[in-house]
Amino acid sequence: MINQEKPKAYWKENIRIVLILLAIWFLVSFGAGIIFKEALNEVKIGGFKLGFWFAQQGSMYVFVVLIFVYVRLMNKLDKKYGYDE
Repeated sequence: MINQEKPKAYWKENIRIVLILLAIWFLVSFGAGIIFKEALNEVKIGGFKLGFWFAQQGSMYVFVVLIFVYVRLMNKLDKKYGYDE
């Protein structure tokens, strides 16, 4: 690749990863906690409704998992474009 194309391709893939992970986070936090709350409340976990659980705990767990997924994907992307240490 030409020197100017390499950073652009890297940044394009980086933005794609970020947008996908943000969409997942939005669906879990806003979707499961607010929009799909009524449907999820039909299921109970430990005596609590699943919609309530996602609003209070589940979205935070998914966010932490997404951080680890982002780190893993960015490490692979860095190696692909030669930006690893």
